[in-house]
Amino acid sequence: MAVFRVTGMVVVLGTFLLFVSGGHSSGAEERSYVGNKACAECHEAEYKNYSKFSKKATSSKSVLAMASDLTKDELAGCYGCHATGYGQPGGFVSFEQTPEMGNAGCEVCHGPGSAHVESGGDPELIKGTLTMQDCETCHNASRVASFNFKPLLYGGAH
Repeated sequence: MAVFRVTGMVVVLGTFLLFVSGGHSSGAEERSYVGNKACAECHEAEYKNYSKFSKKATSSKSVLAMASDLTKDELAGCYGCHATGYGQPGGFVSFEQTPEMGNAGCEVCHGPGSAHVESGGDPELIKGTLTMQDCETCHNASRVASFNFKPLLYGGAH
């Protein structure tokens, strides 16, 4: 991936093509998950709030408490929301291989952060403004009924 500075702007070739083409450009790198520590480098206040106040910061505890009673498929369903990037490039594989991705981190809501980080923080390369529909990916009607939880407007970070 080439990065150029043009009159104070950072241009990231490859990543830009990925977004223009909707993710189907040939030769462009796929975005991958980078983990909360990468986010914390620039978003220190949000990271501190997330770590201190968000239930997502310790979401693996719920999964680990129930894991022995779940089938492999049921457990995979839990990881989809309770771990970061499960089954995706750079995402959670297992607590042994990728423990830093075992909780629901920043990228569960904001998407994979590799392009955003590599660009030096281009806001166009990450989902910044979230909607209720984004929350409903995990906090949908079925899960609300099954687990009696609802999305929070303030999820601990911002």
